[in-house]
Amino acid sequence: MSDFKEKTGEVFSIAADNEPVRGCTISKSVYNGLFDISYFSLGENTDISAEIYSYHKLIIVASGSMEVYGKGGAKELTAGECILTATEQPVGMRSSGGAVYTEVSIRRKEIMNDMIKAGEVFKLADLVPYASGRIVNMDIVNNDKMKFVVMSFDEGCSLPEHAAPGEALIFALDGSGLIGYEGKEHPIKAGENFHFAKQGRHFVKATKRFKMALLLTLE
Repeated sequence: MSDFKEKTGEVFSIAADNEPVRGCTISKSVYNGLFDISYFSLGENTDISAEIYSYHKLIIVASGSMEVYGKGGAKELTAGECILTATEQPVGMRSSGGAVYTEVSIRRKEIMNDMIKAGEVFKLADLVPYASGRIVNMDIVNNDKMKFVVMSFDEGCSLPEHAAPGEALIFALDGSGLIGYEGKEHPIKAGENFHFAKQGRHFVKATKRFKMALLLTLE
């Protein structure tokens, strides 16, 4: 049985499924373990007060705009942008116009790509280039409980069908592709998402050039 509280085997949109409500901050936990995954919706002019954590949080903005603020000032993020929050210092989130984002709590020692610096805004889609006739991938976080990887596929490139070793959440970042899951094919494009259950058989193929991020749980 899946521990991941998200629809399985169909294309969906984190942004569309979690639209902000004016004046409200809404959170939805979708995975709990040694690291947590939650969706947050910030209504207009809402603020999650700065708090101190001993672990990093990876913020992935799905829609709208928001600020992550703390000791070093405020960093503005828009759809498609990310930030790794600092540890042991106050960090808060606020939005004047509304935003939806995914928050991943990284609670244990991990292998973190040294290209990612805490407090710096970046785009997942910009981390890996396209390469003619090739698939390119980069591990962002890698430990024995989770893996977060960004991948680019040149047009026509594909991963053959295989079984997922754990729960997996896909973020389509650029272009378009095709996900095969348990015998059915699902077109997917930038801004959309997909969830594989553990042991779910799937493949990924780029119908055009395609970039995606894969958040894989291994607990």
